[in-house]
Amino acid sequence: MPHSGPHSVIALIPEACTSCLLCVRECPTWCITLDSHTESVTEPGARRARSVSILDAFTIDFGLCMYCGICVEVCPFDALEWRSVVDPGSASREGLVQGIDGLSAWPSDPPNETSTTSATIS
Repeated sequence: MPHSGPHSVIALIPEACTSCLLCVRECPTWCITLDSHTESVTEPGARRARSVSILDAFTIDFGLCMYCGICVEVCPFDALEWRSVVDPGSASREGLVQGIDGLSAWPSDPPNETSTTSATIS
């Protein structure tokens, strides 16, 4: 989905993030940082444990971000999405850096309503 308007915000859905680092690598301004660790997970019936990445920290520096949306487009797990909230300004540089809590707290957009009216051609 293209972003909703000028300077809409990028939101994070932390439970969908697999720490694959595609967003970090593809960001042209390097405004995204991500820290993670791996844990072994044993599933019933599996012959061996598998390693999964656990997200520890994720930040976007909106002072560097140019709102291009490349990170949203390259995320294969839809962990990043546009929200139509206008990013509030900040009096300090540190206030422009949003972490997991801030990025996941942006309110969700309402679902698109489908029109039930039909046009009649006369």
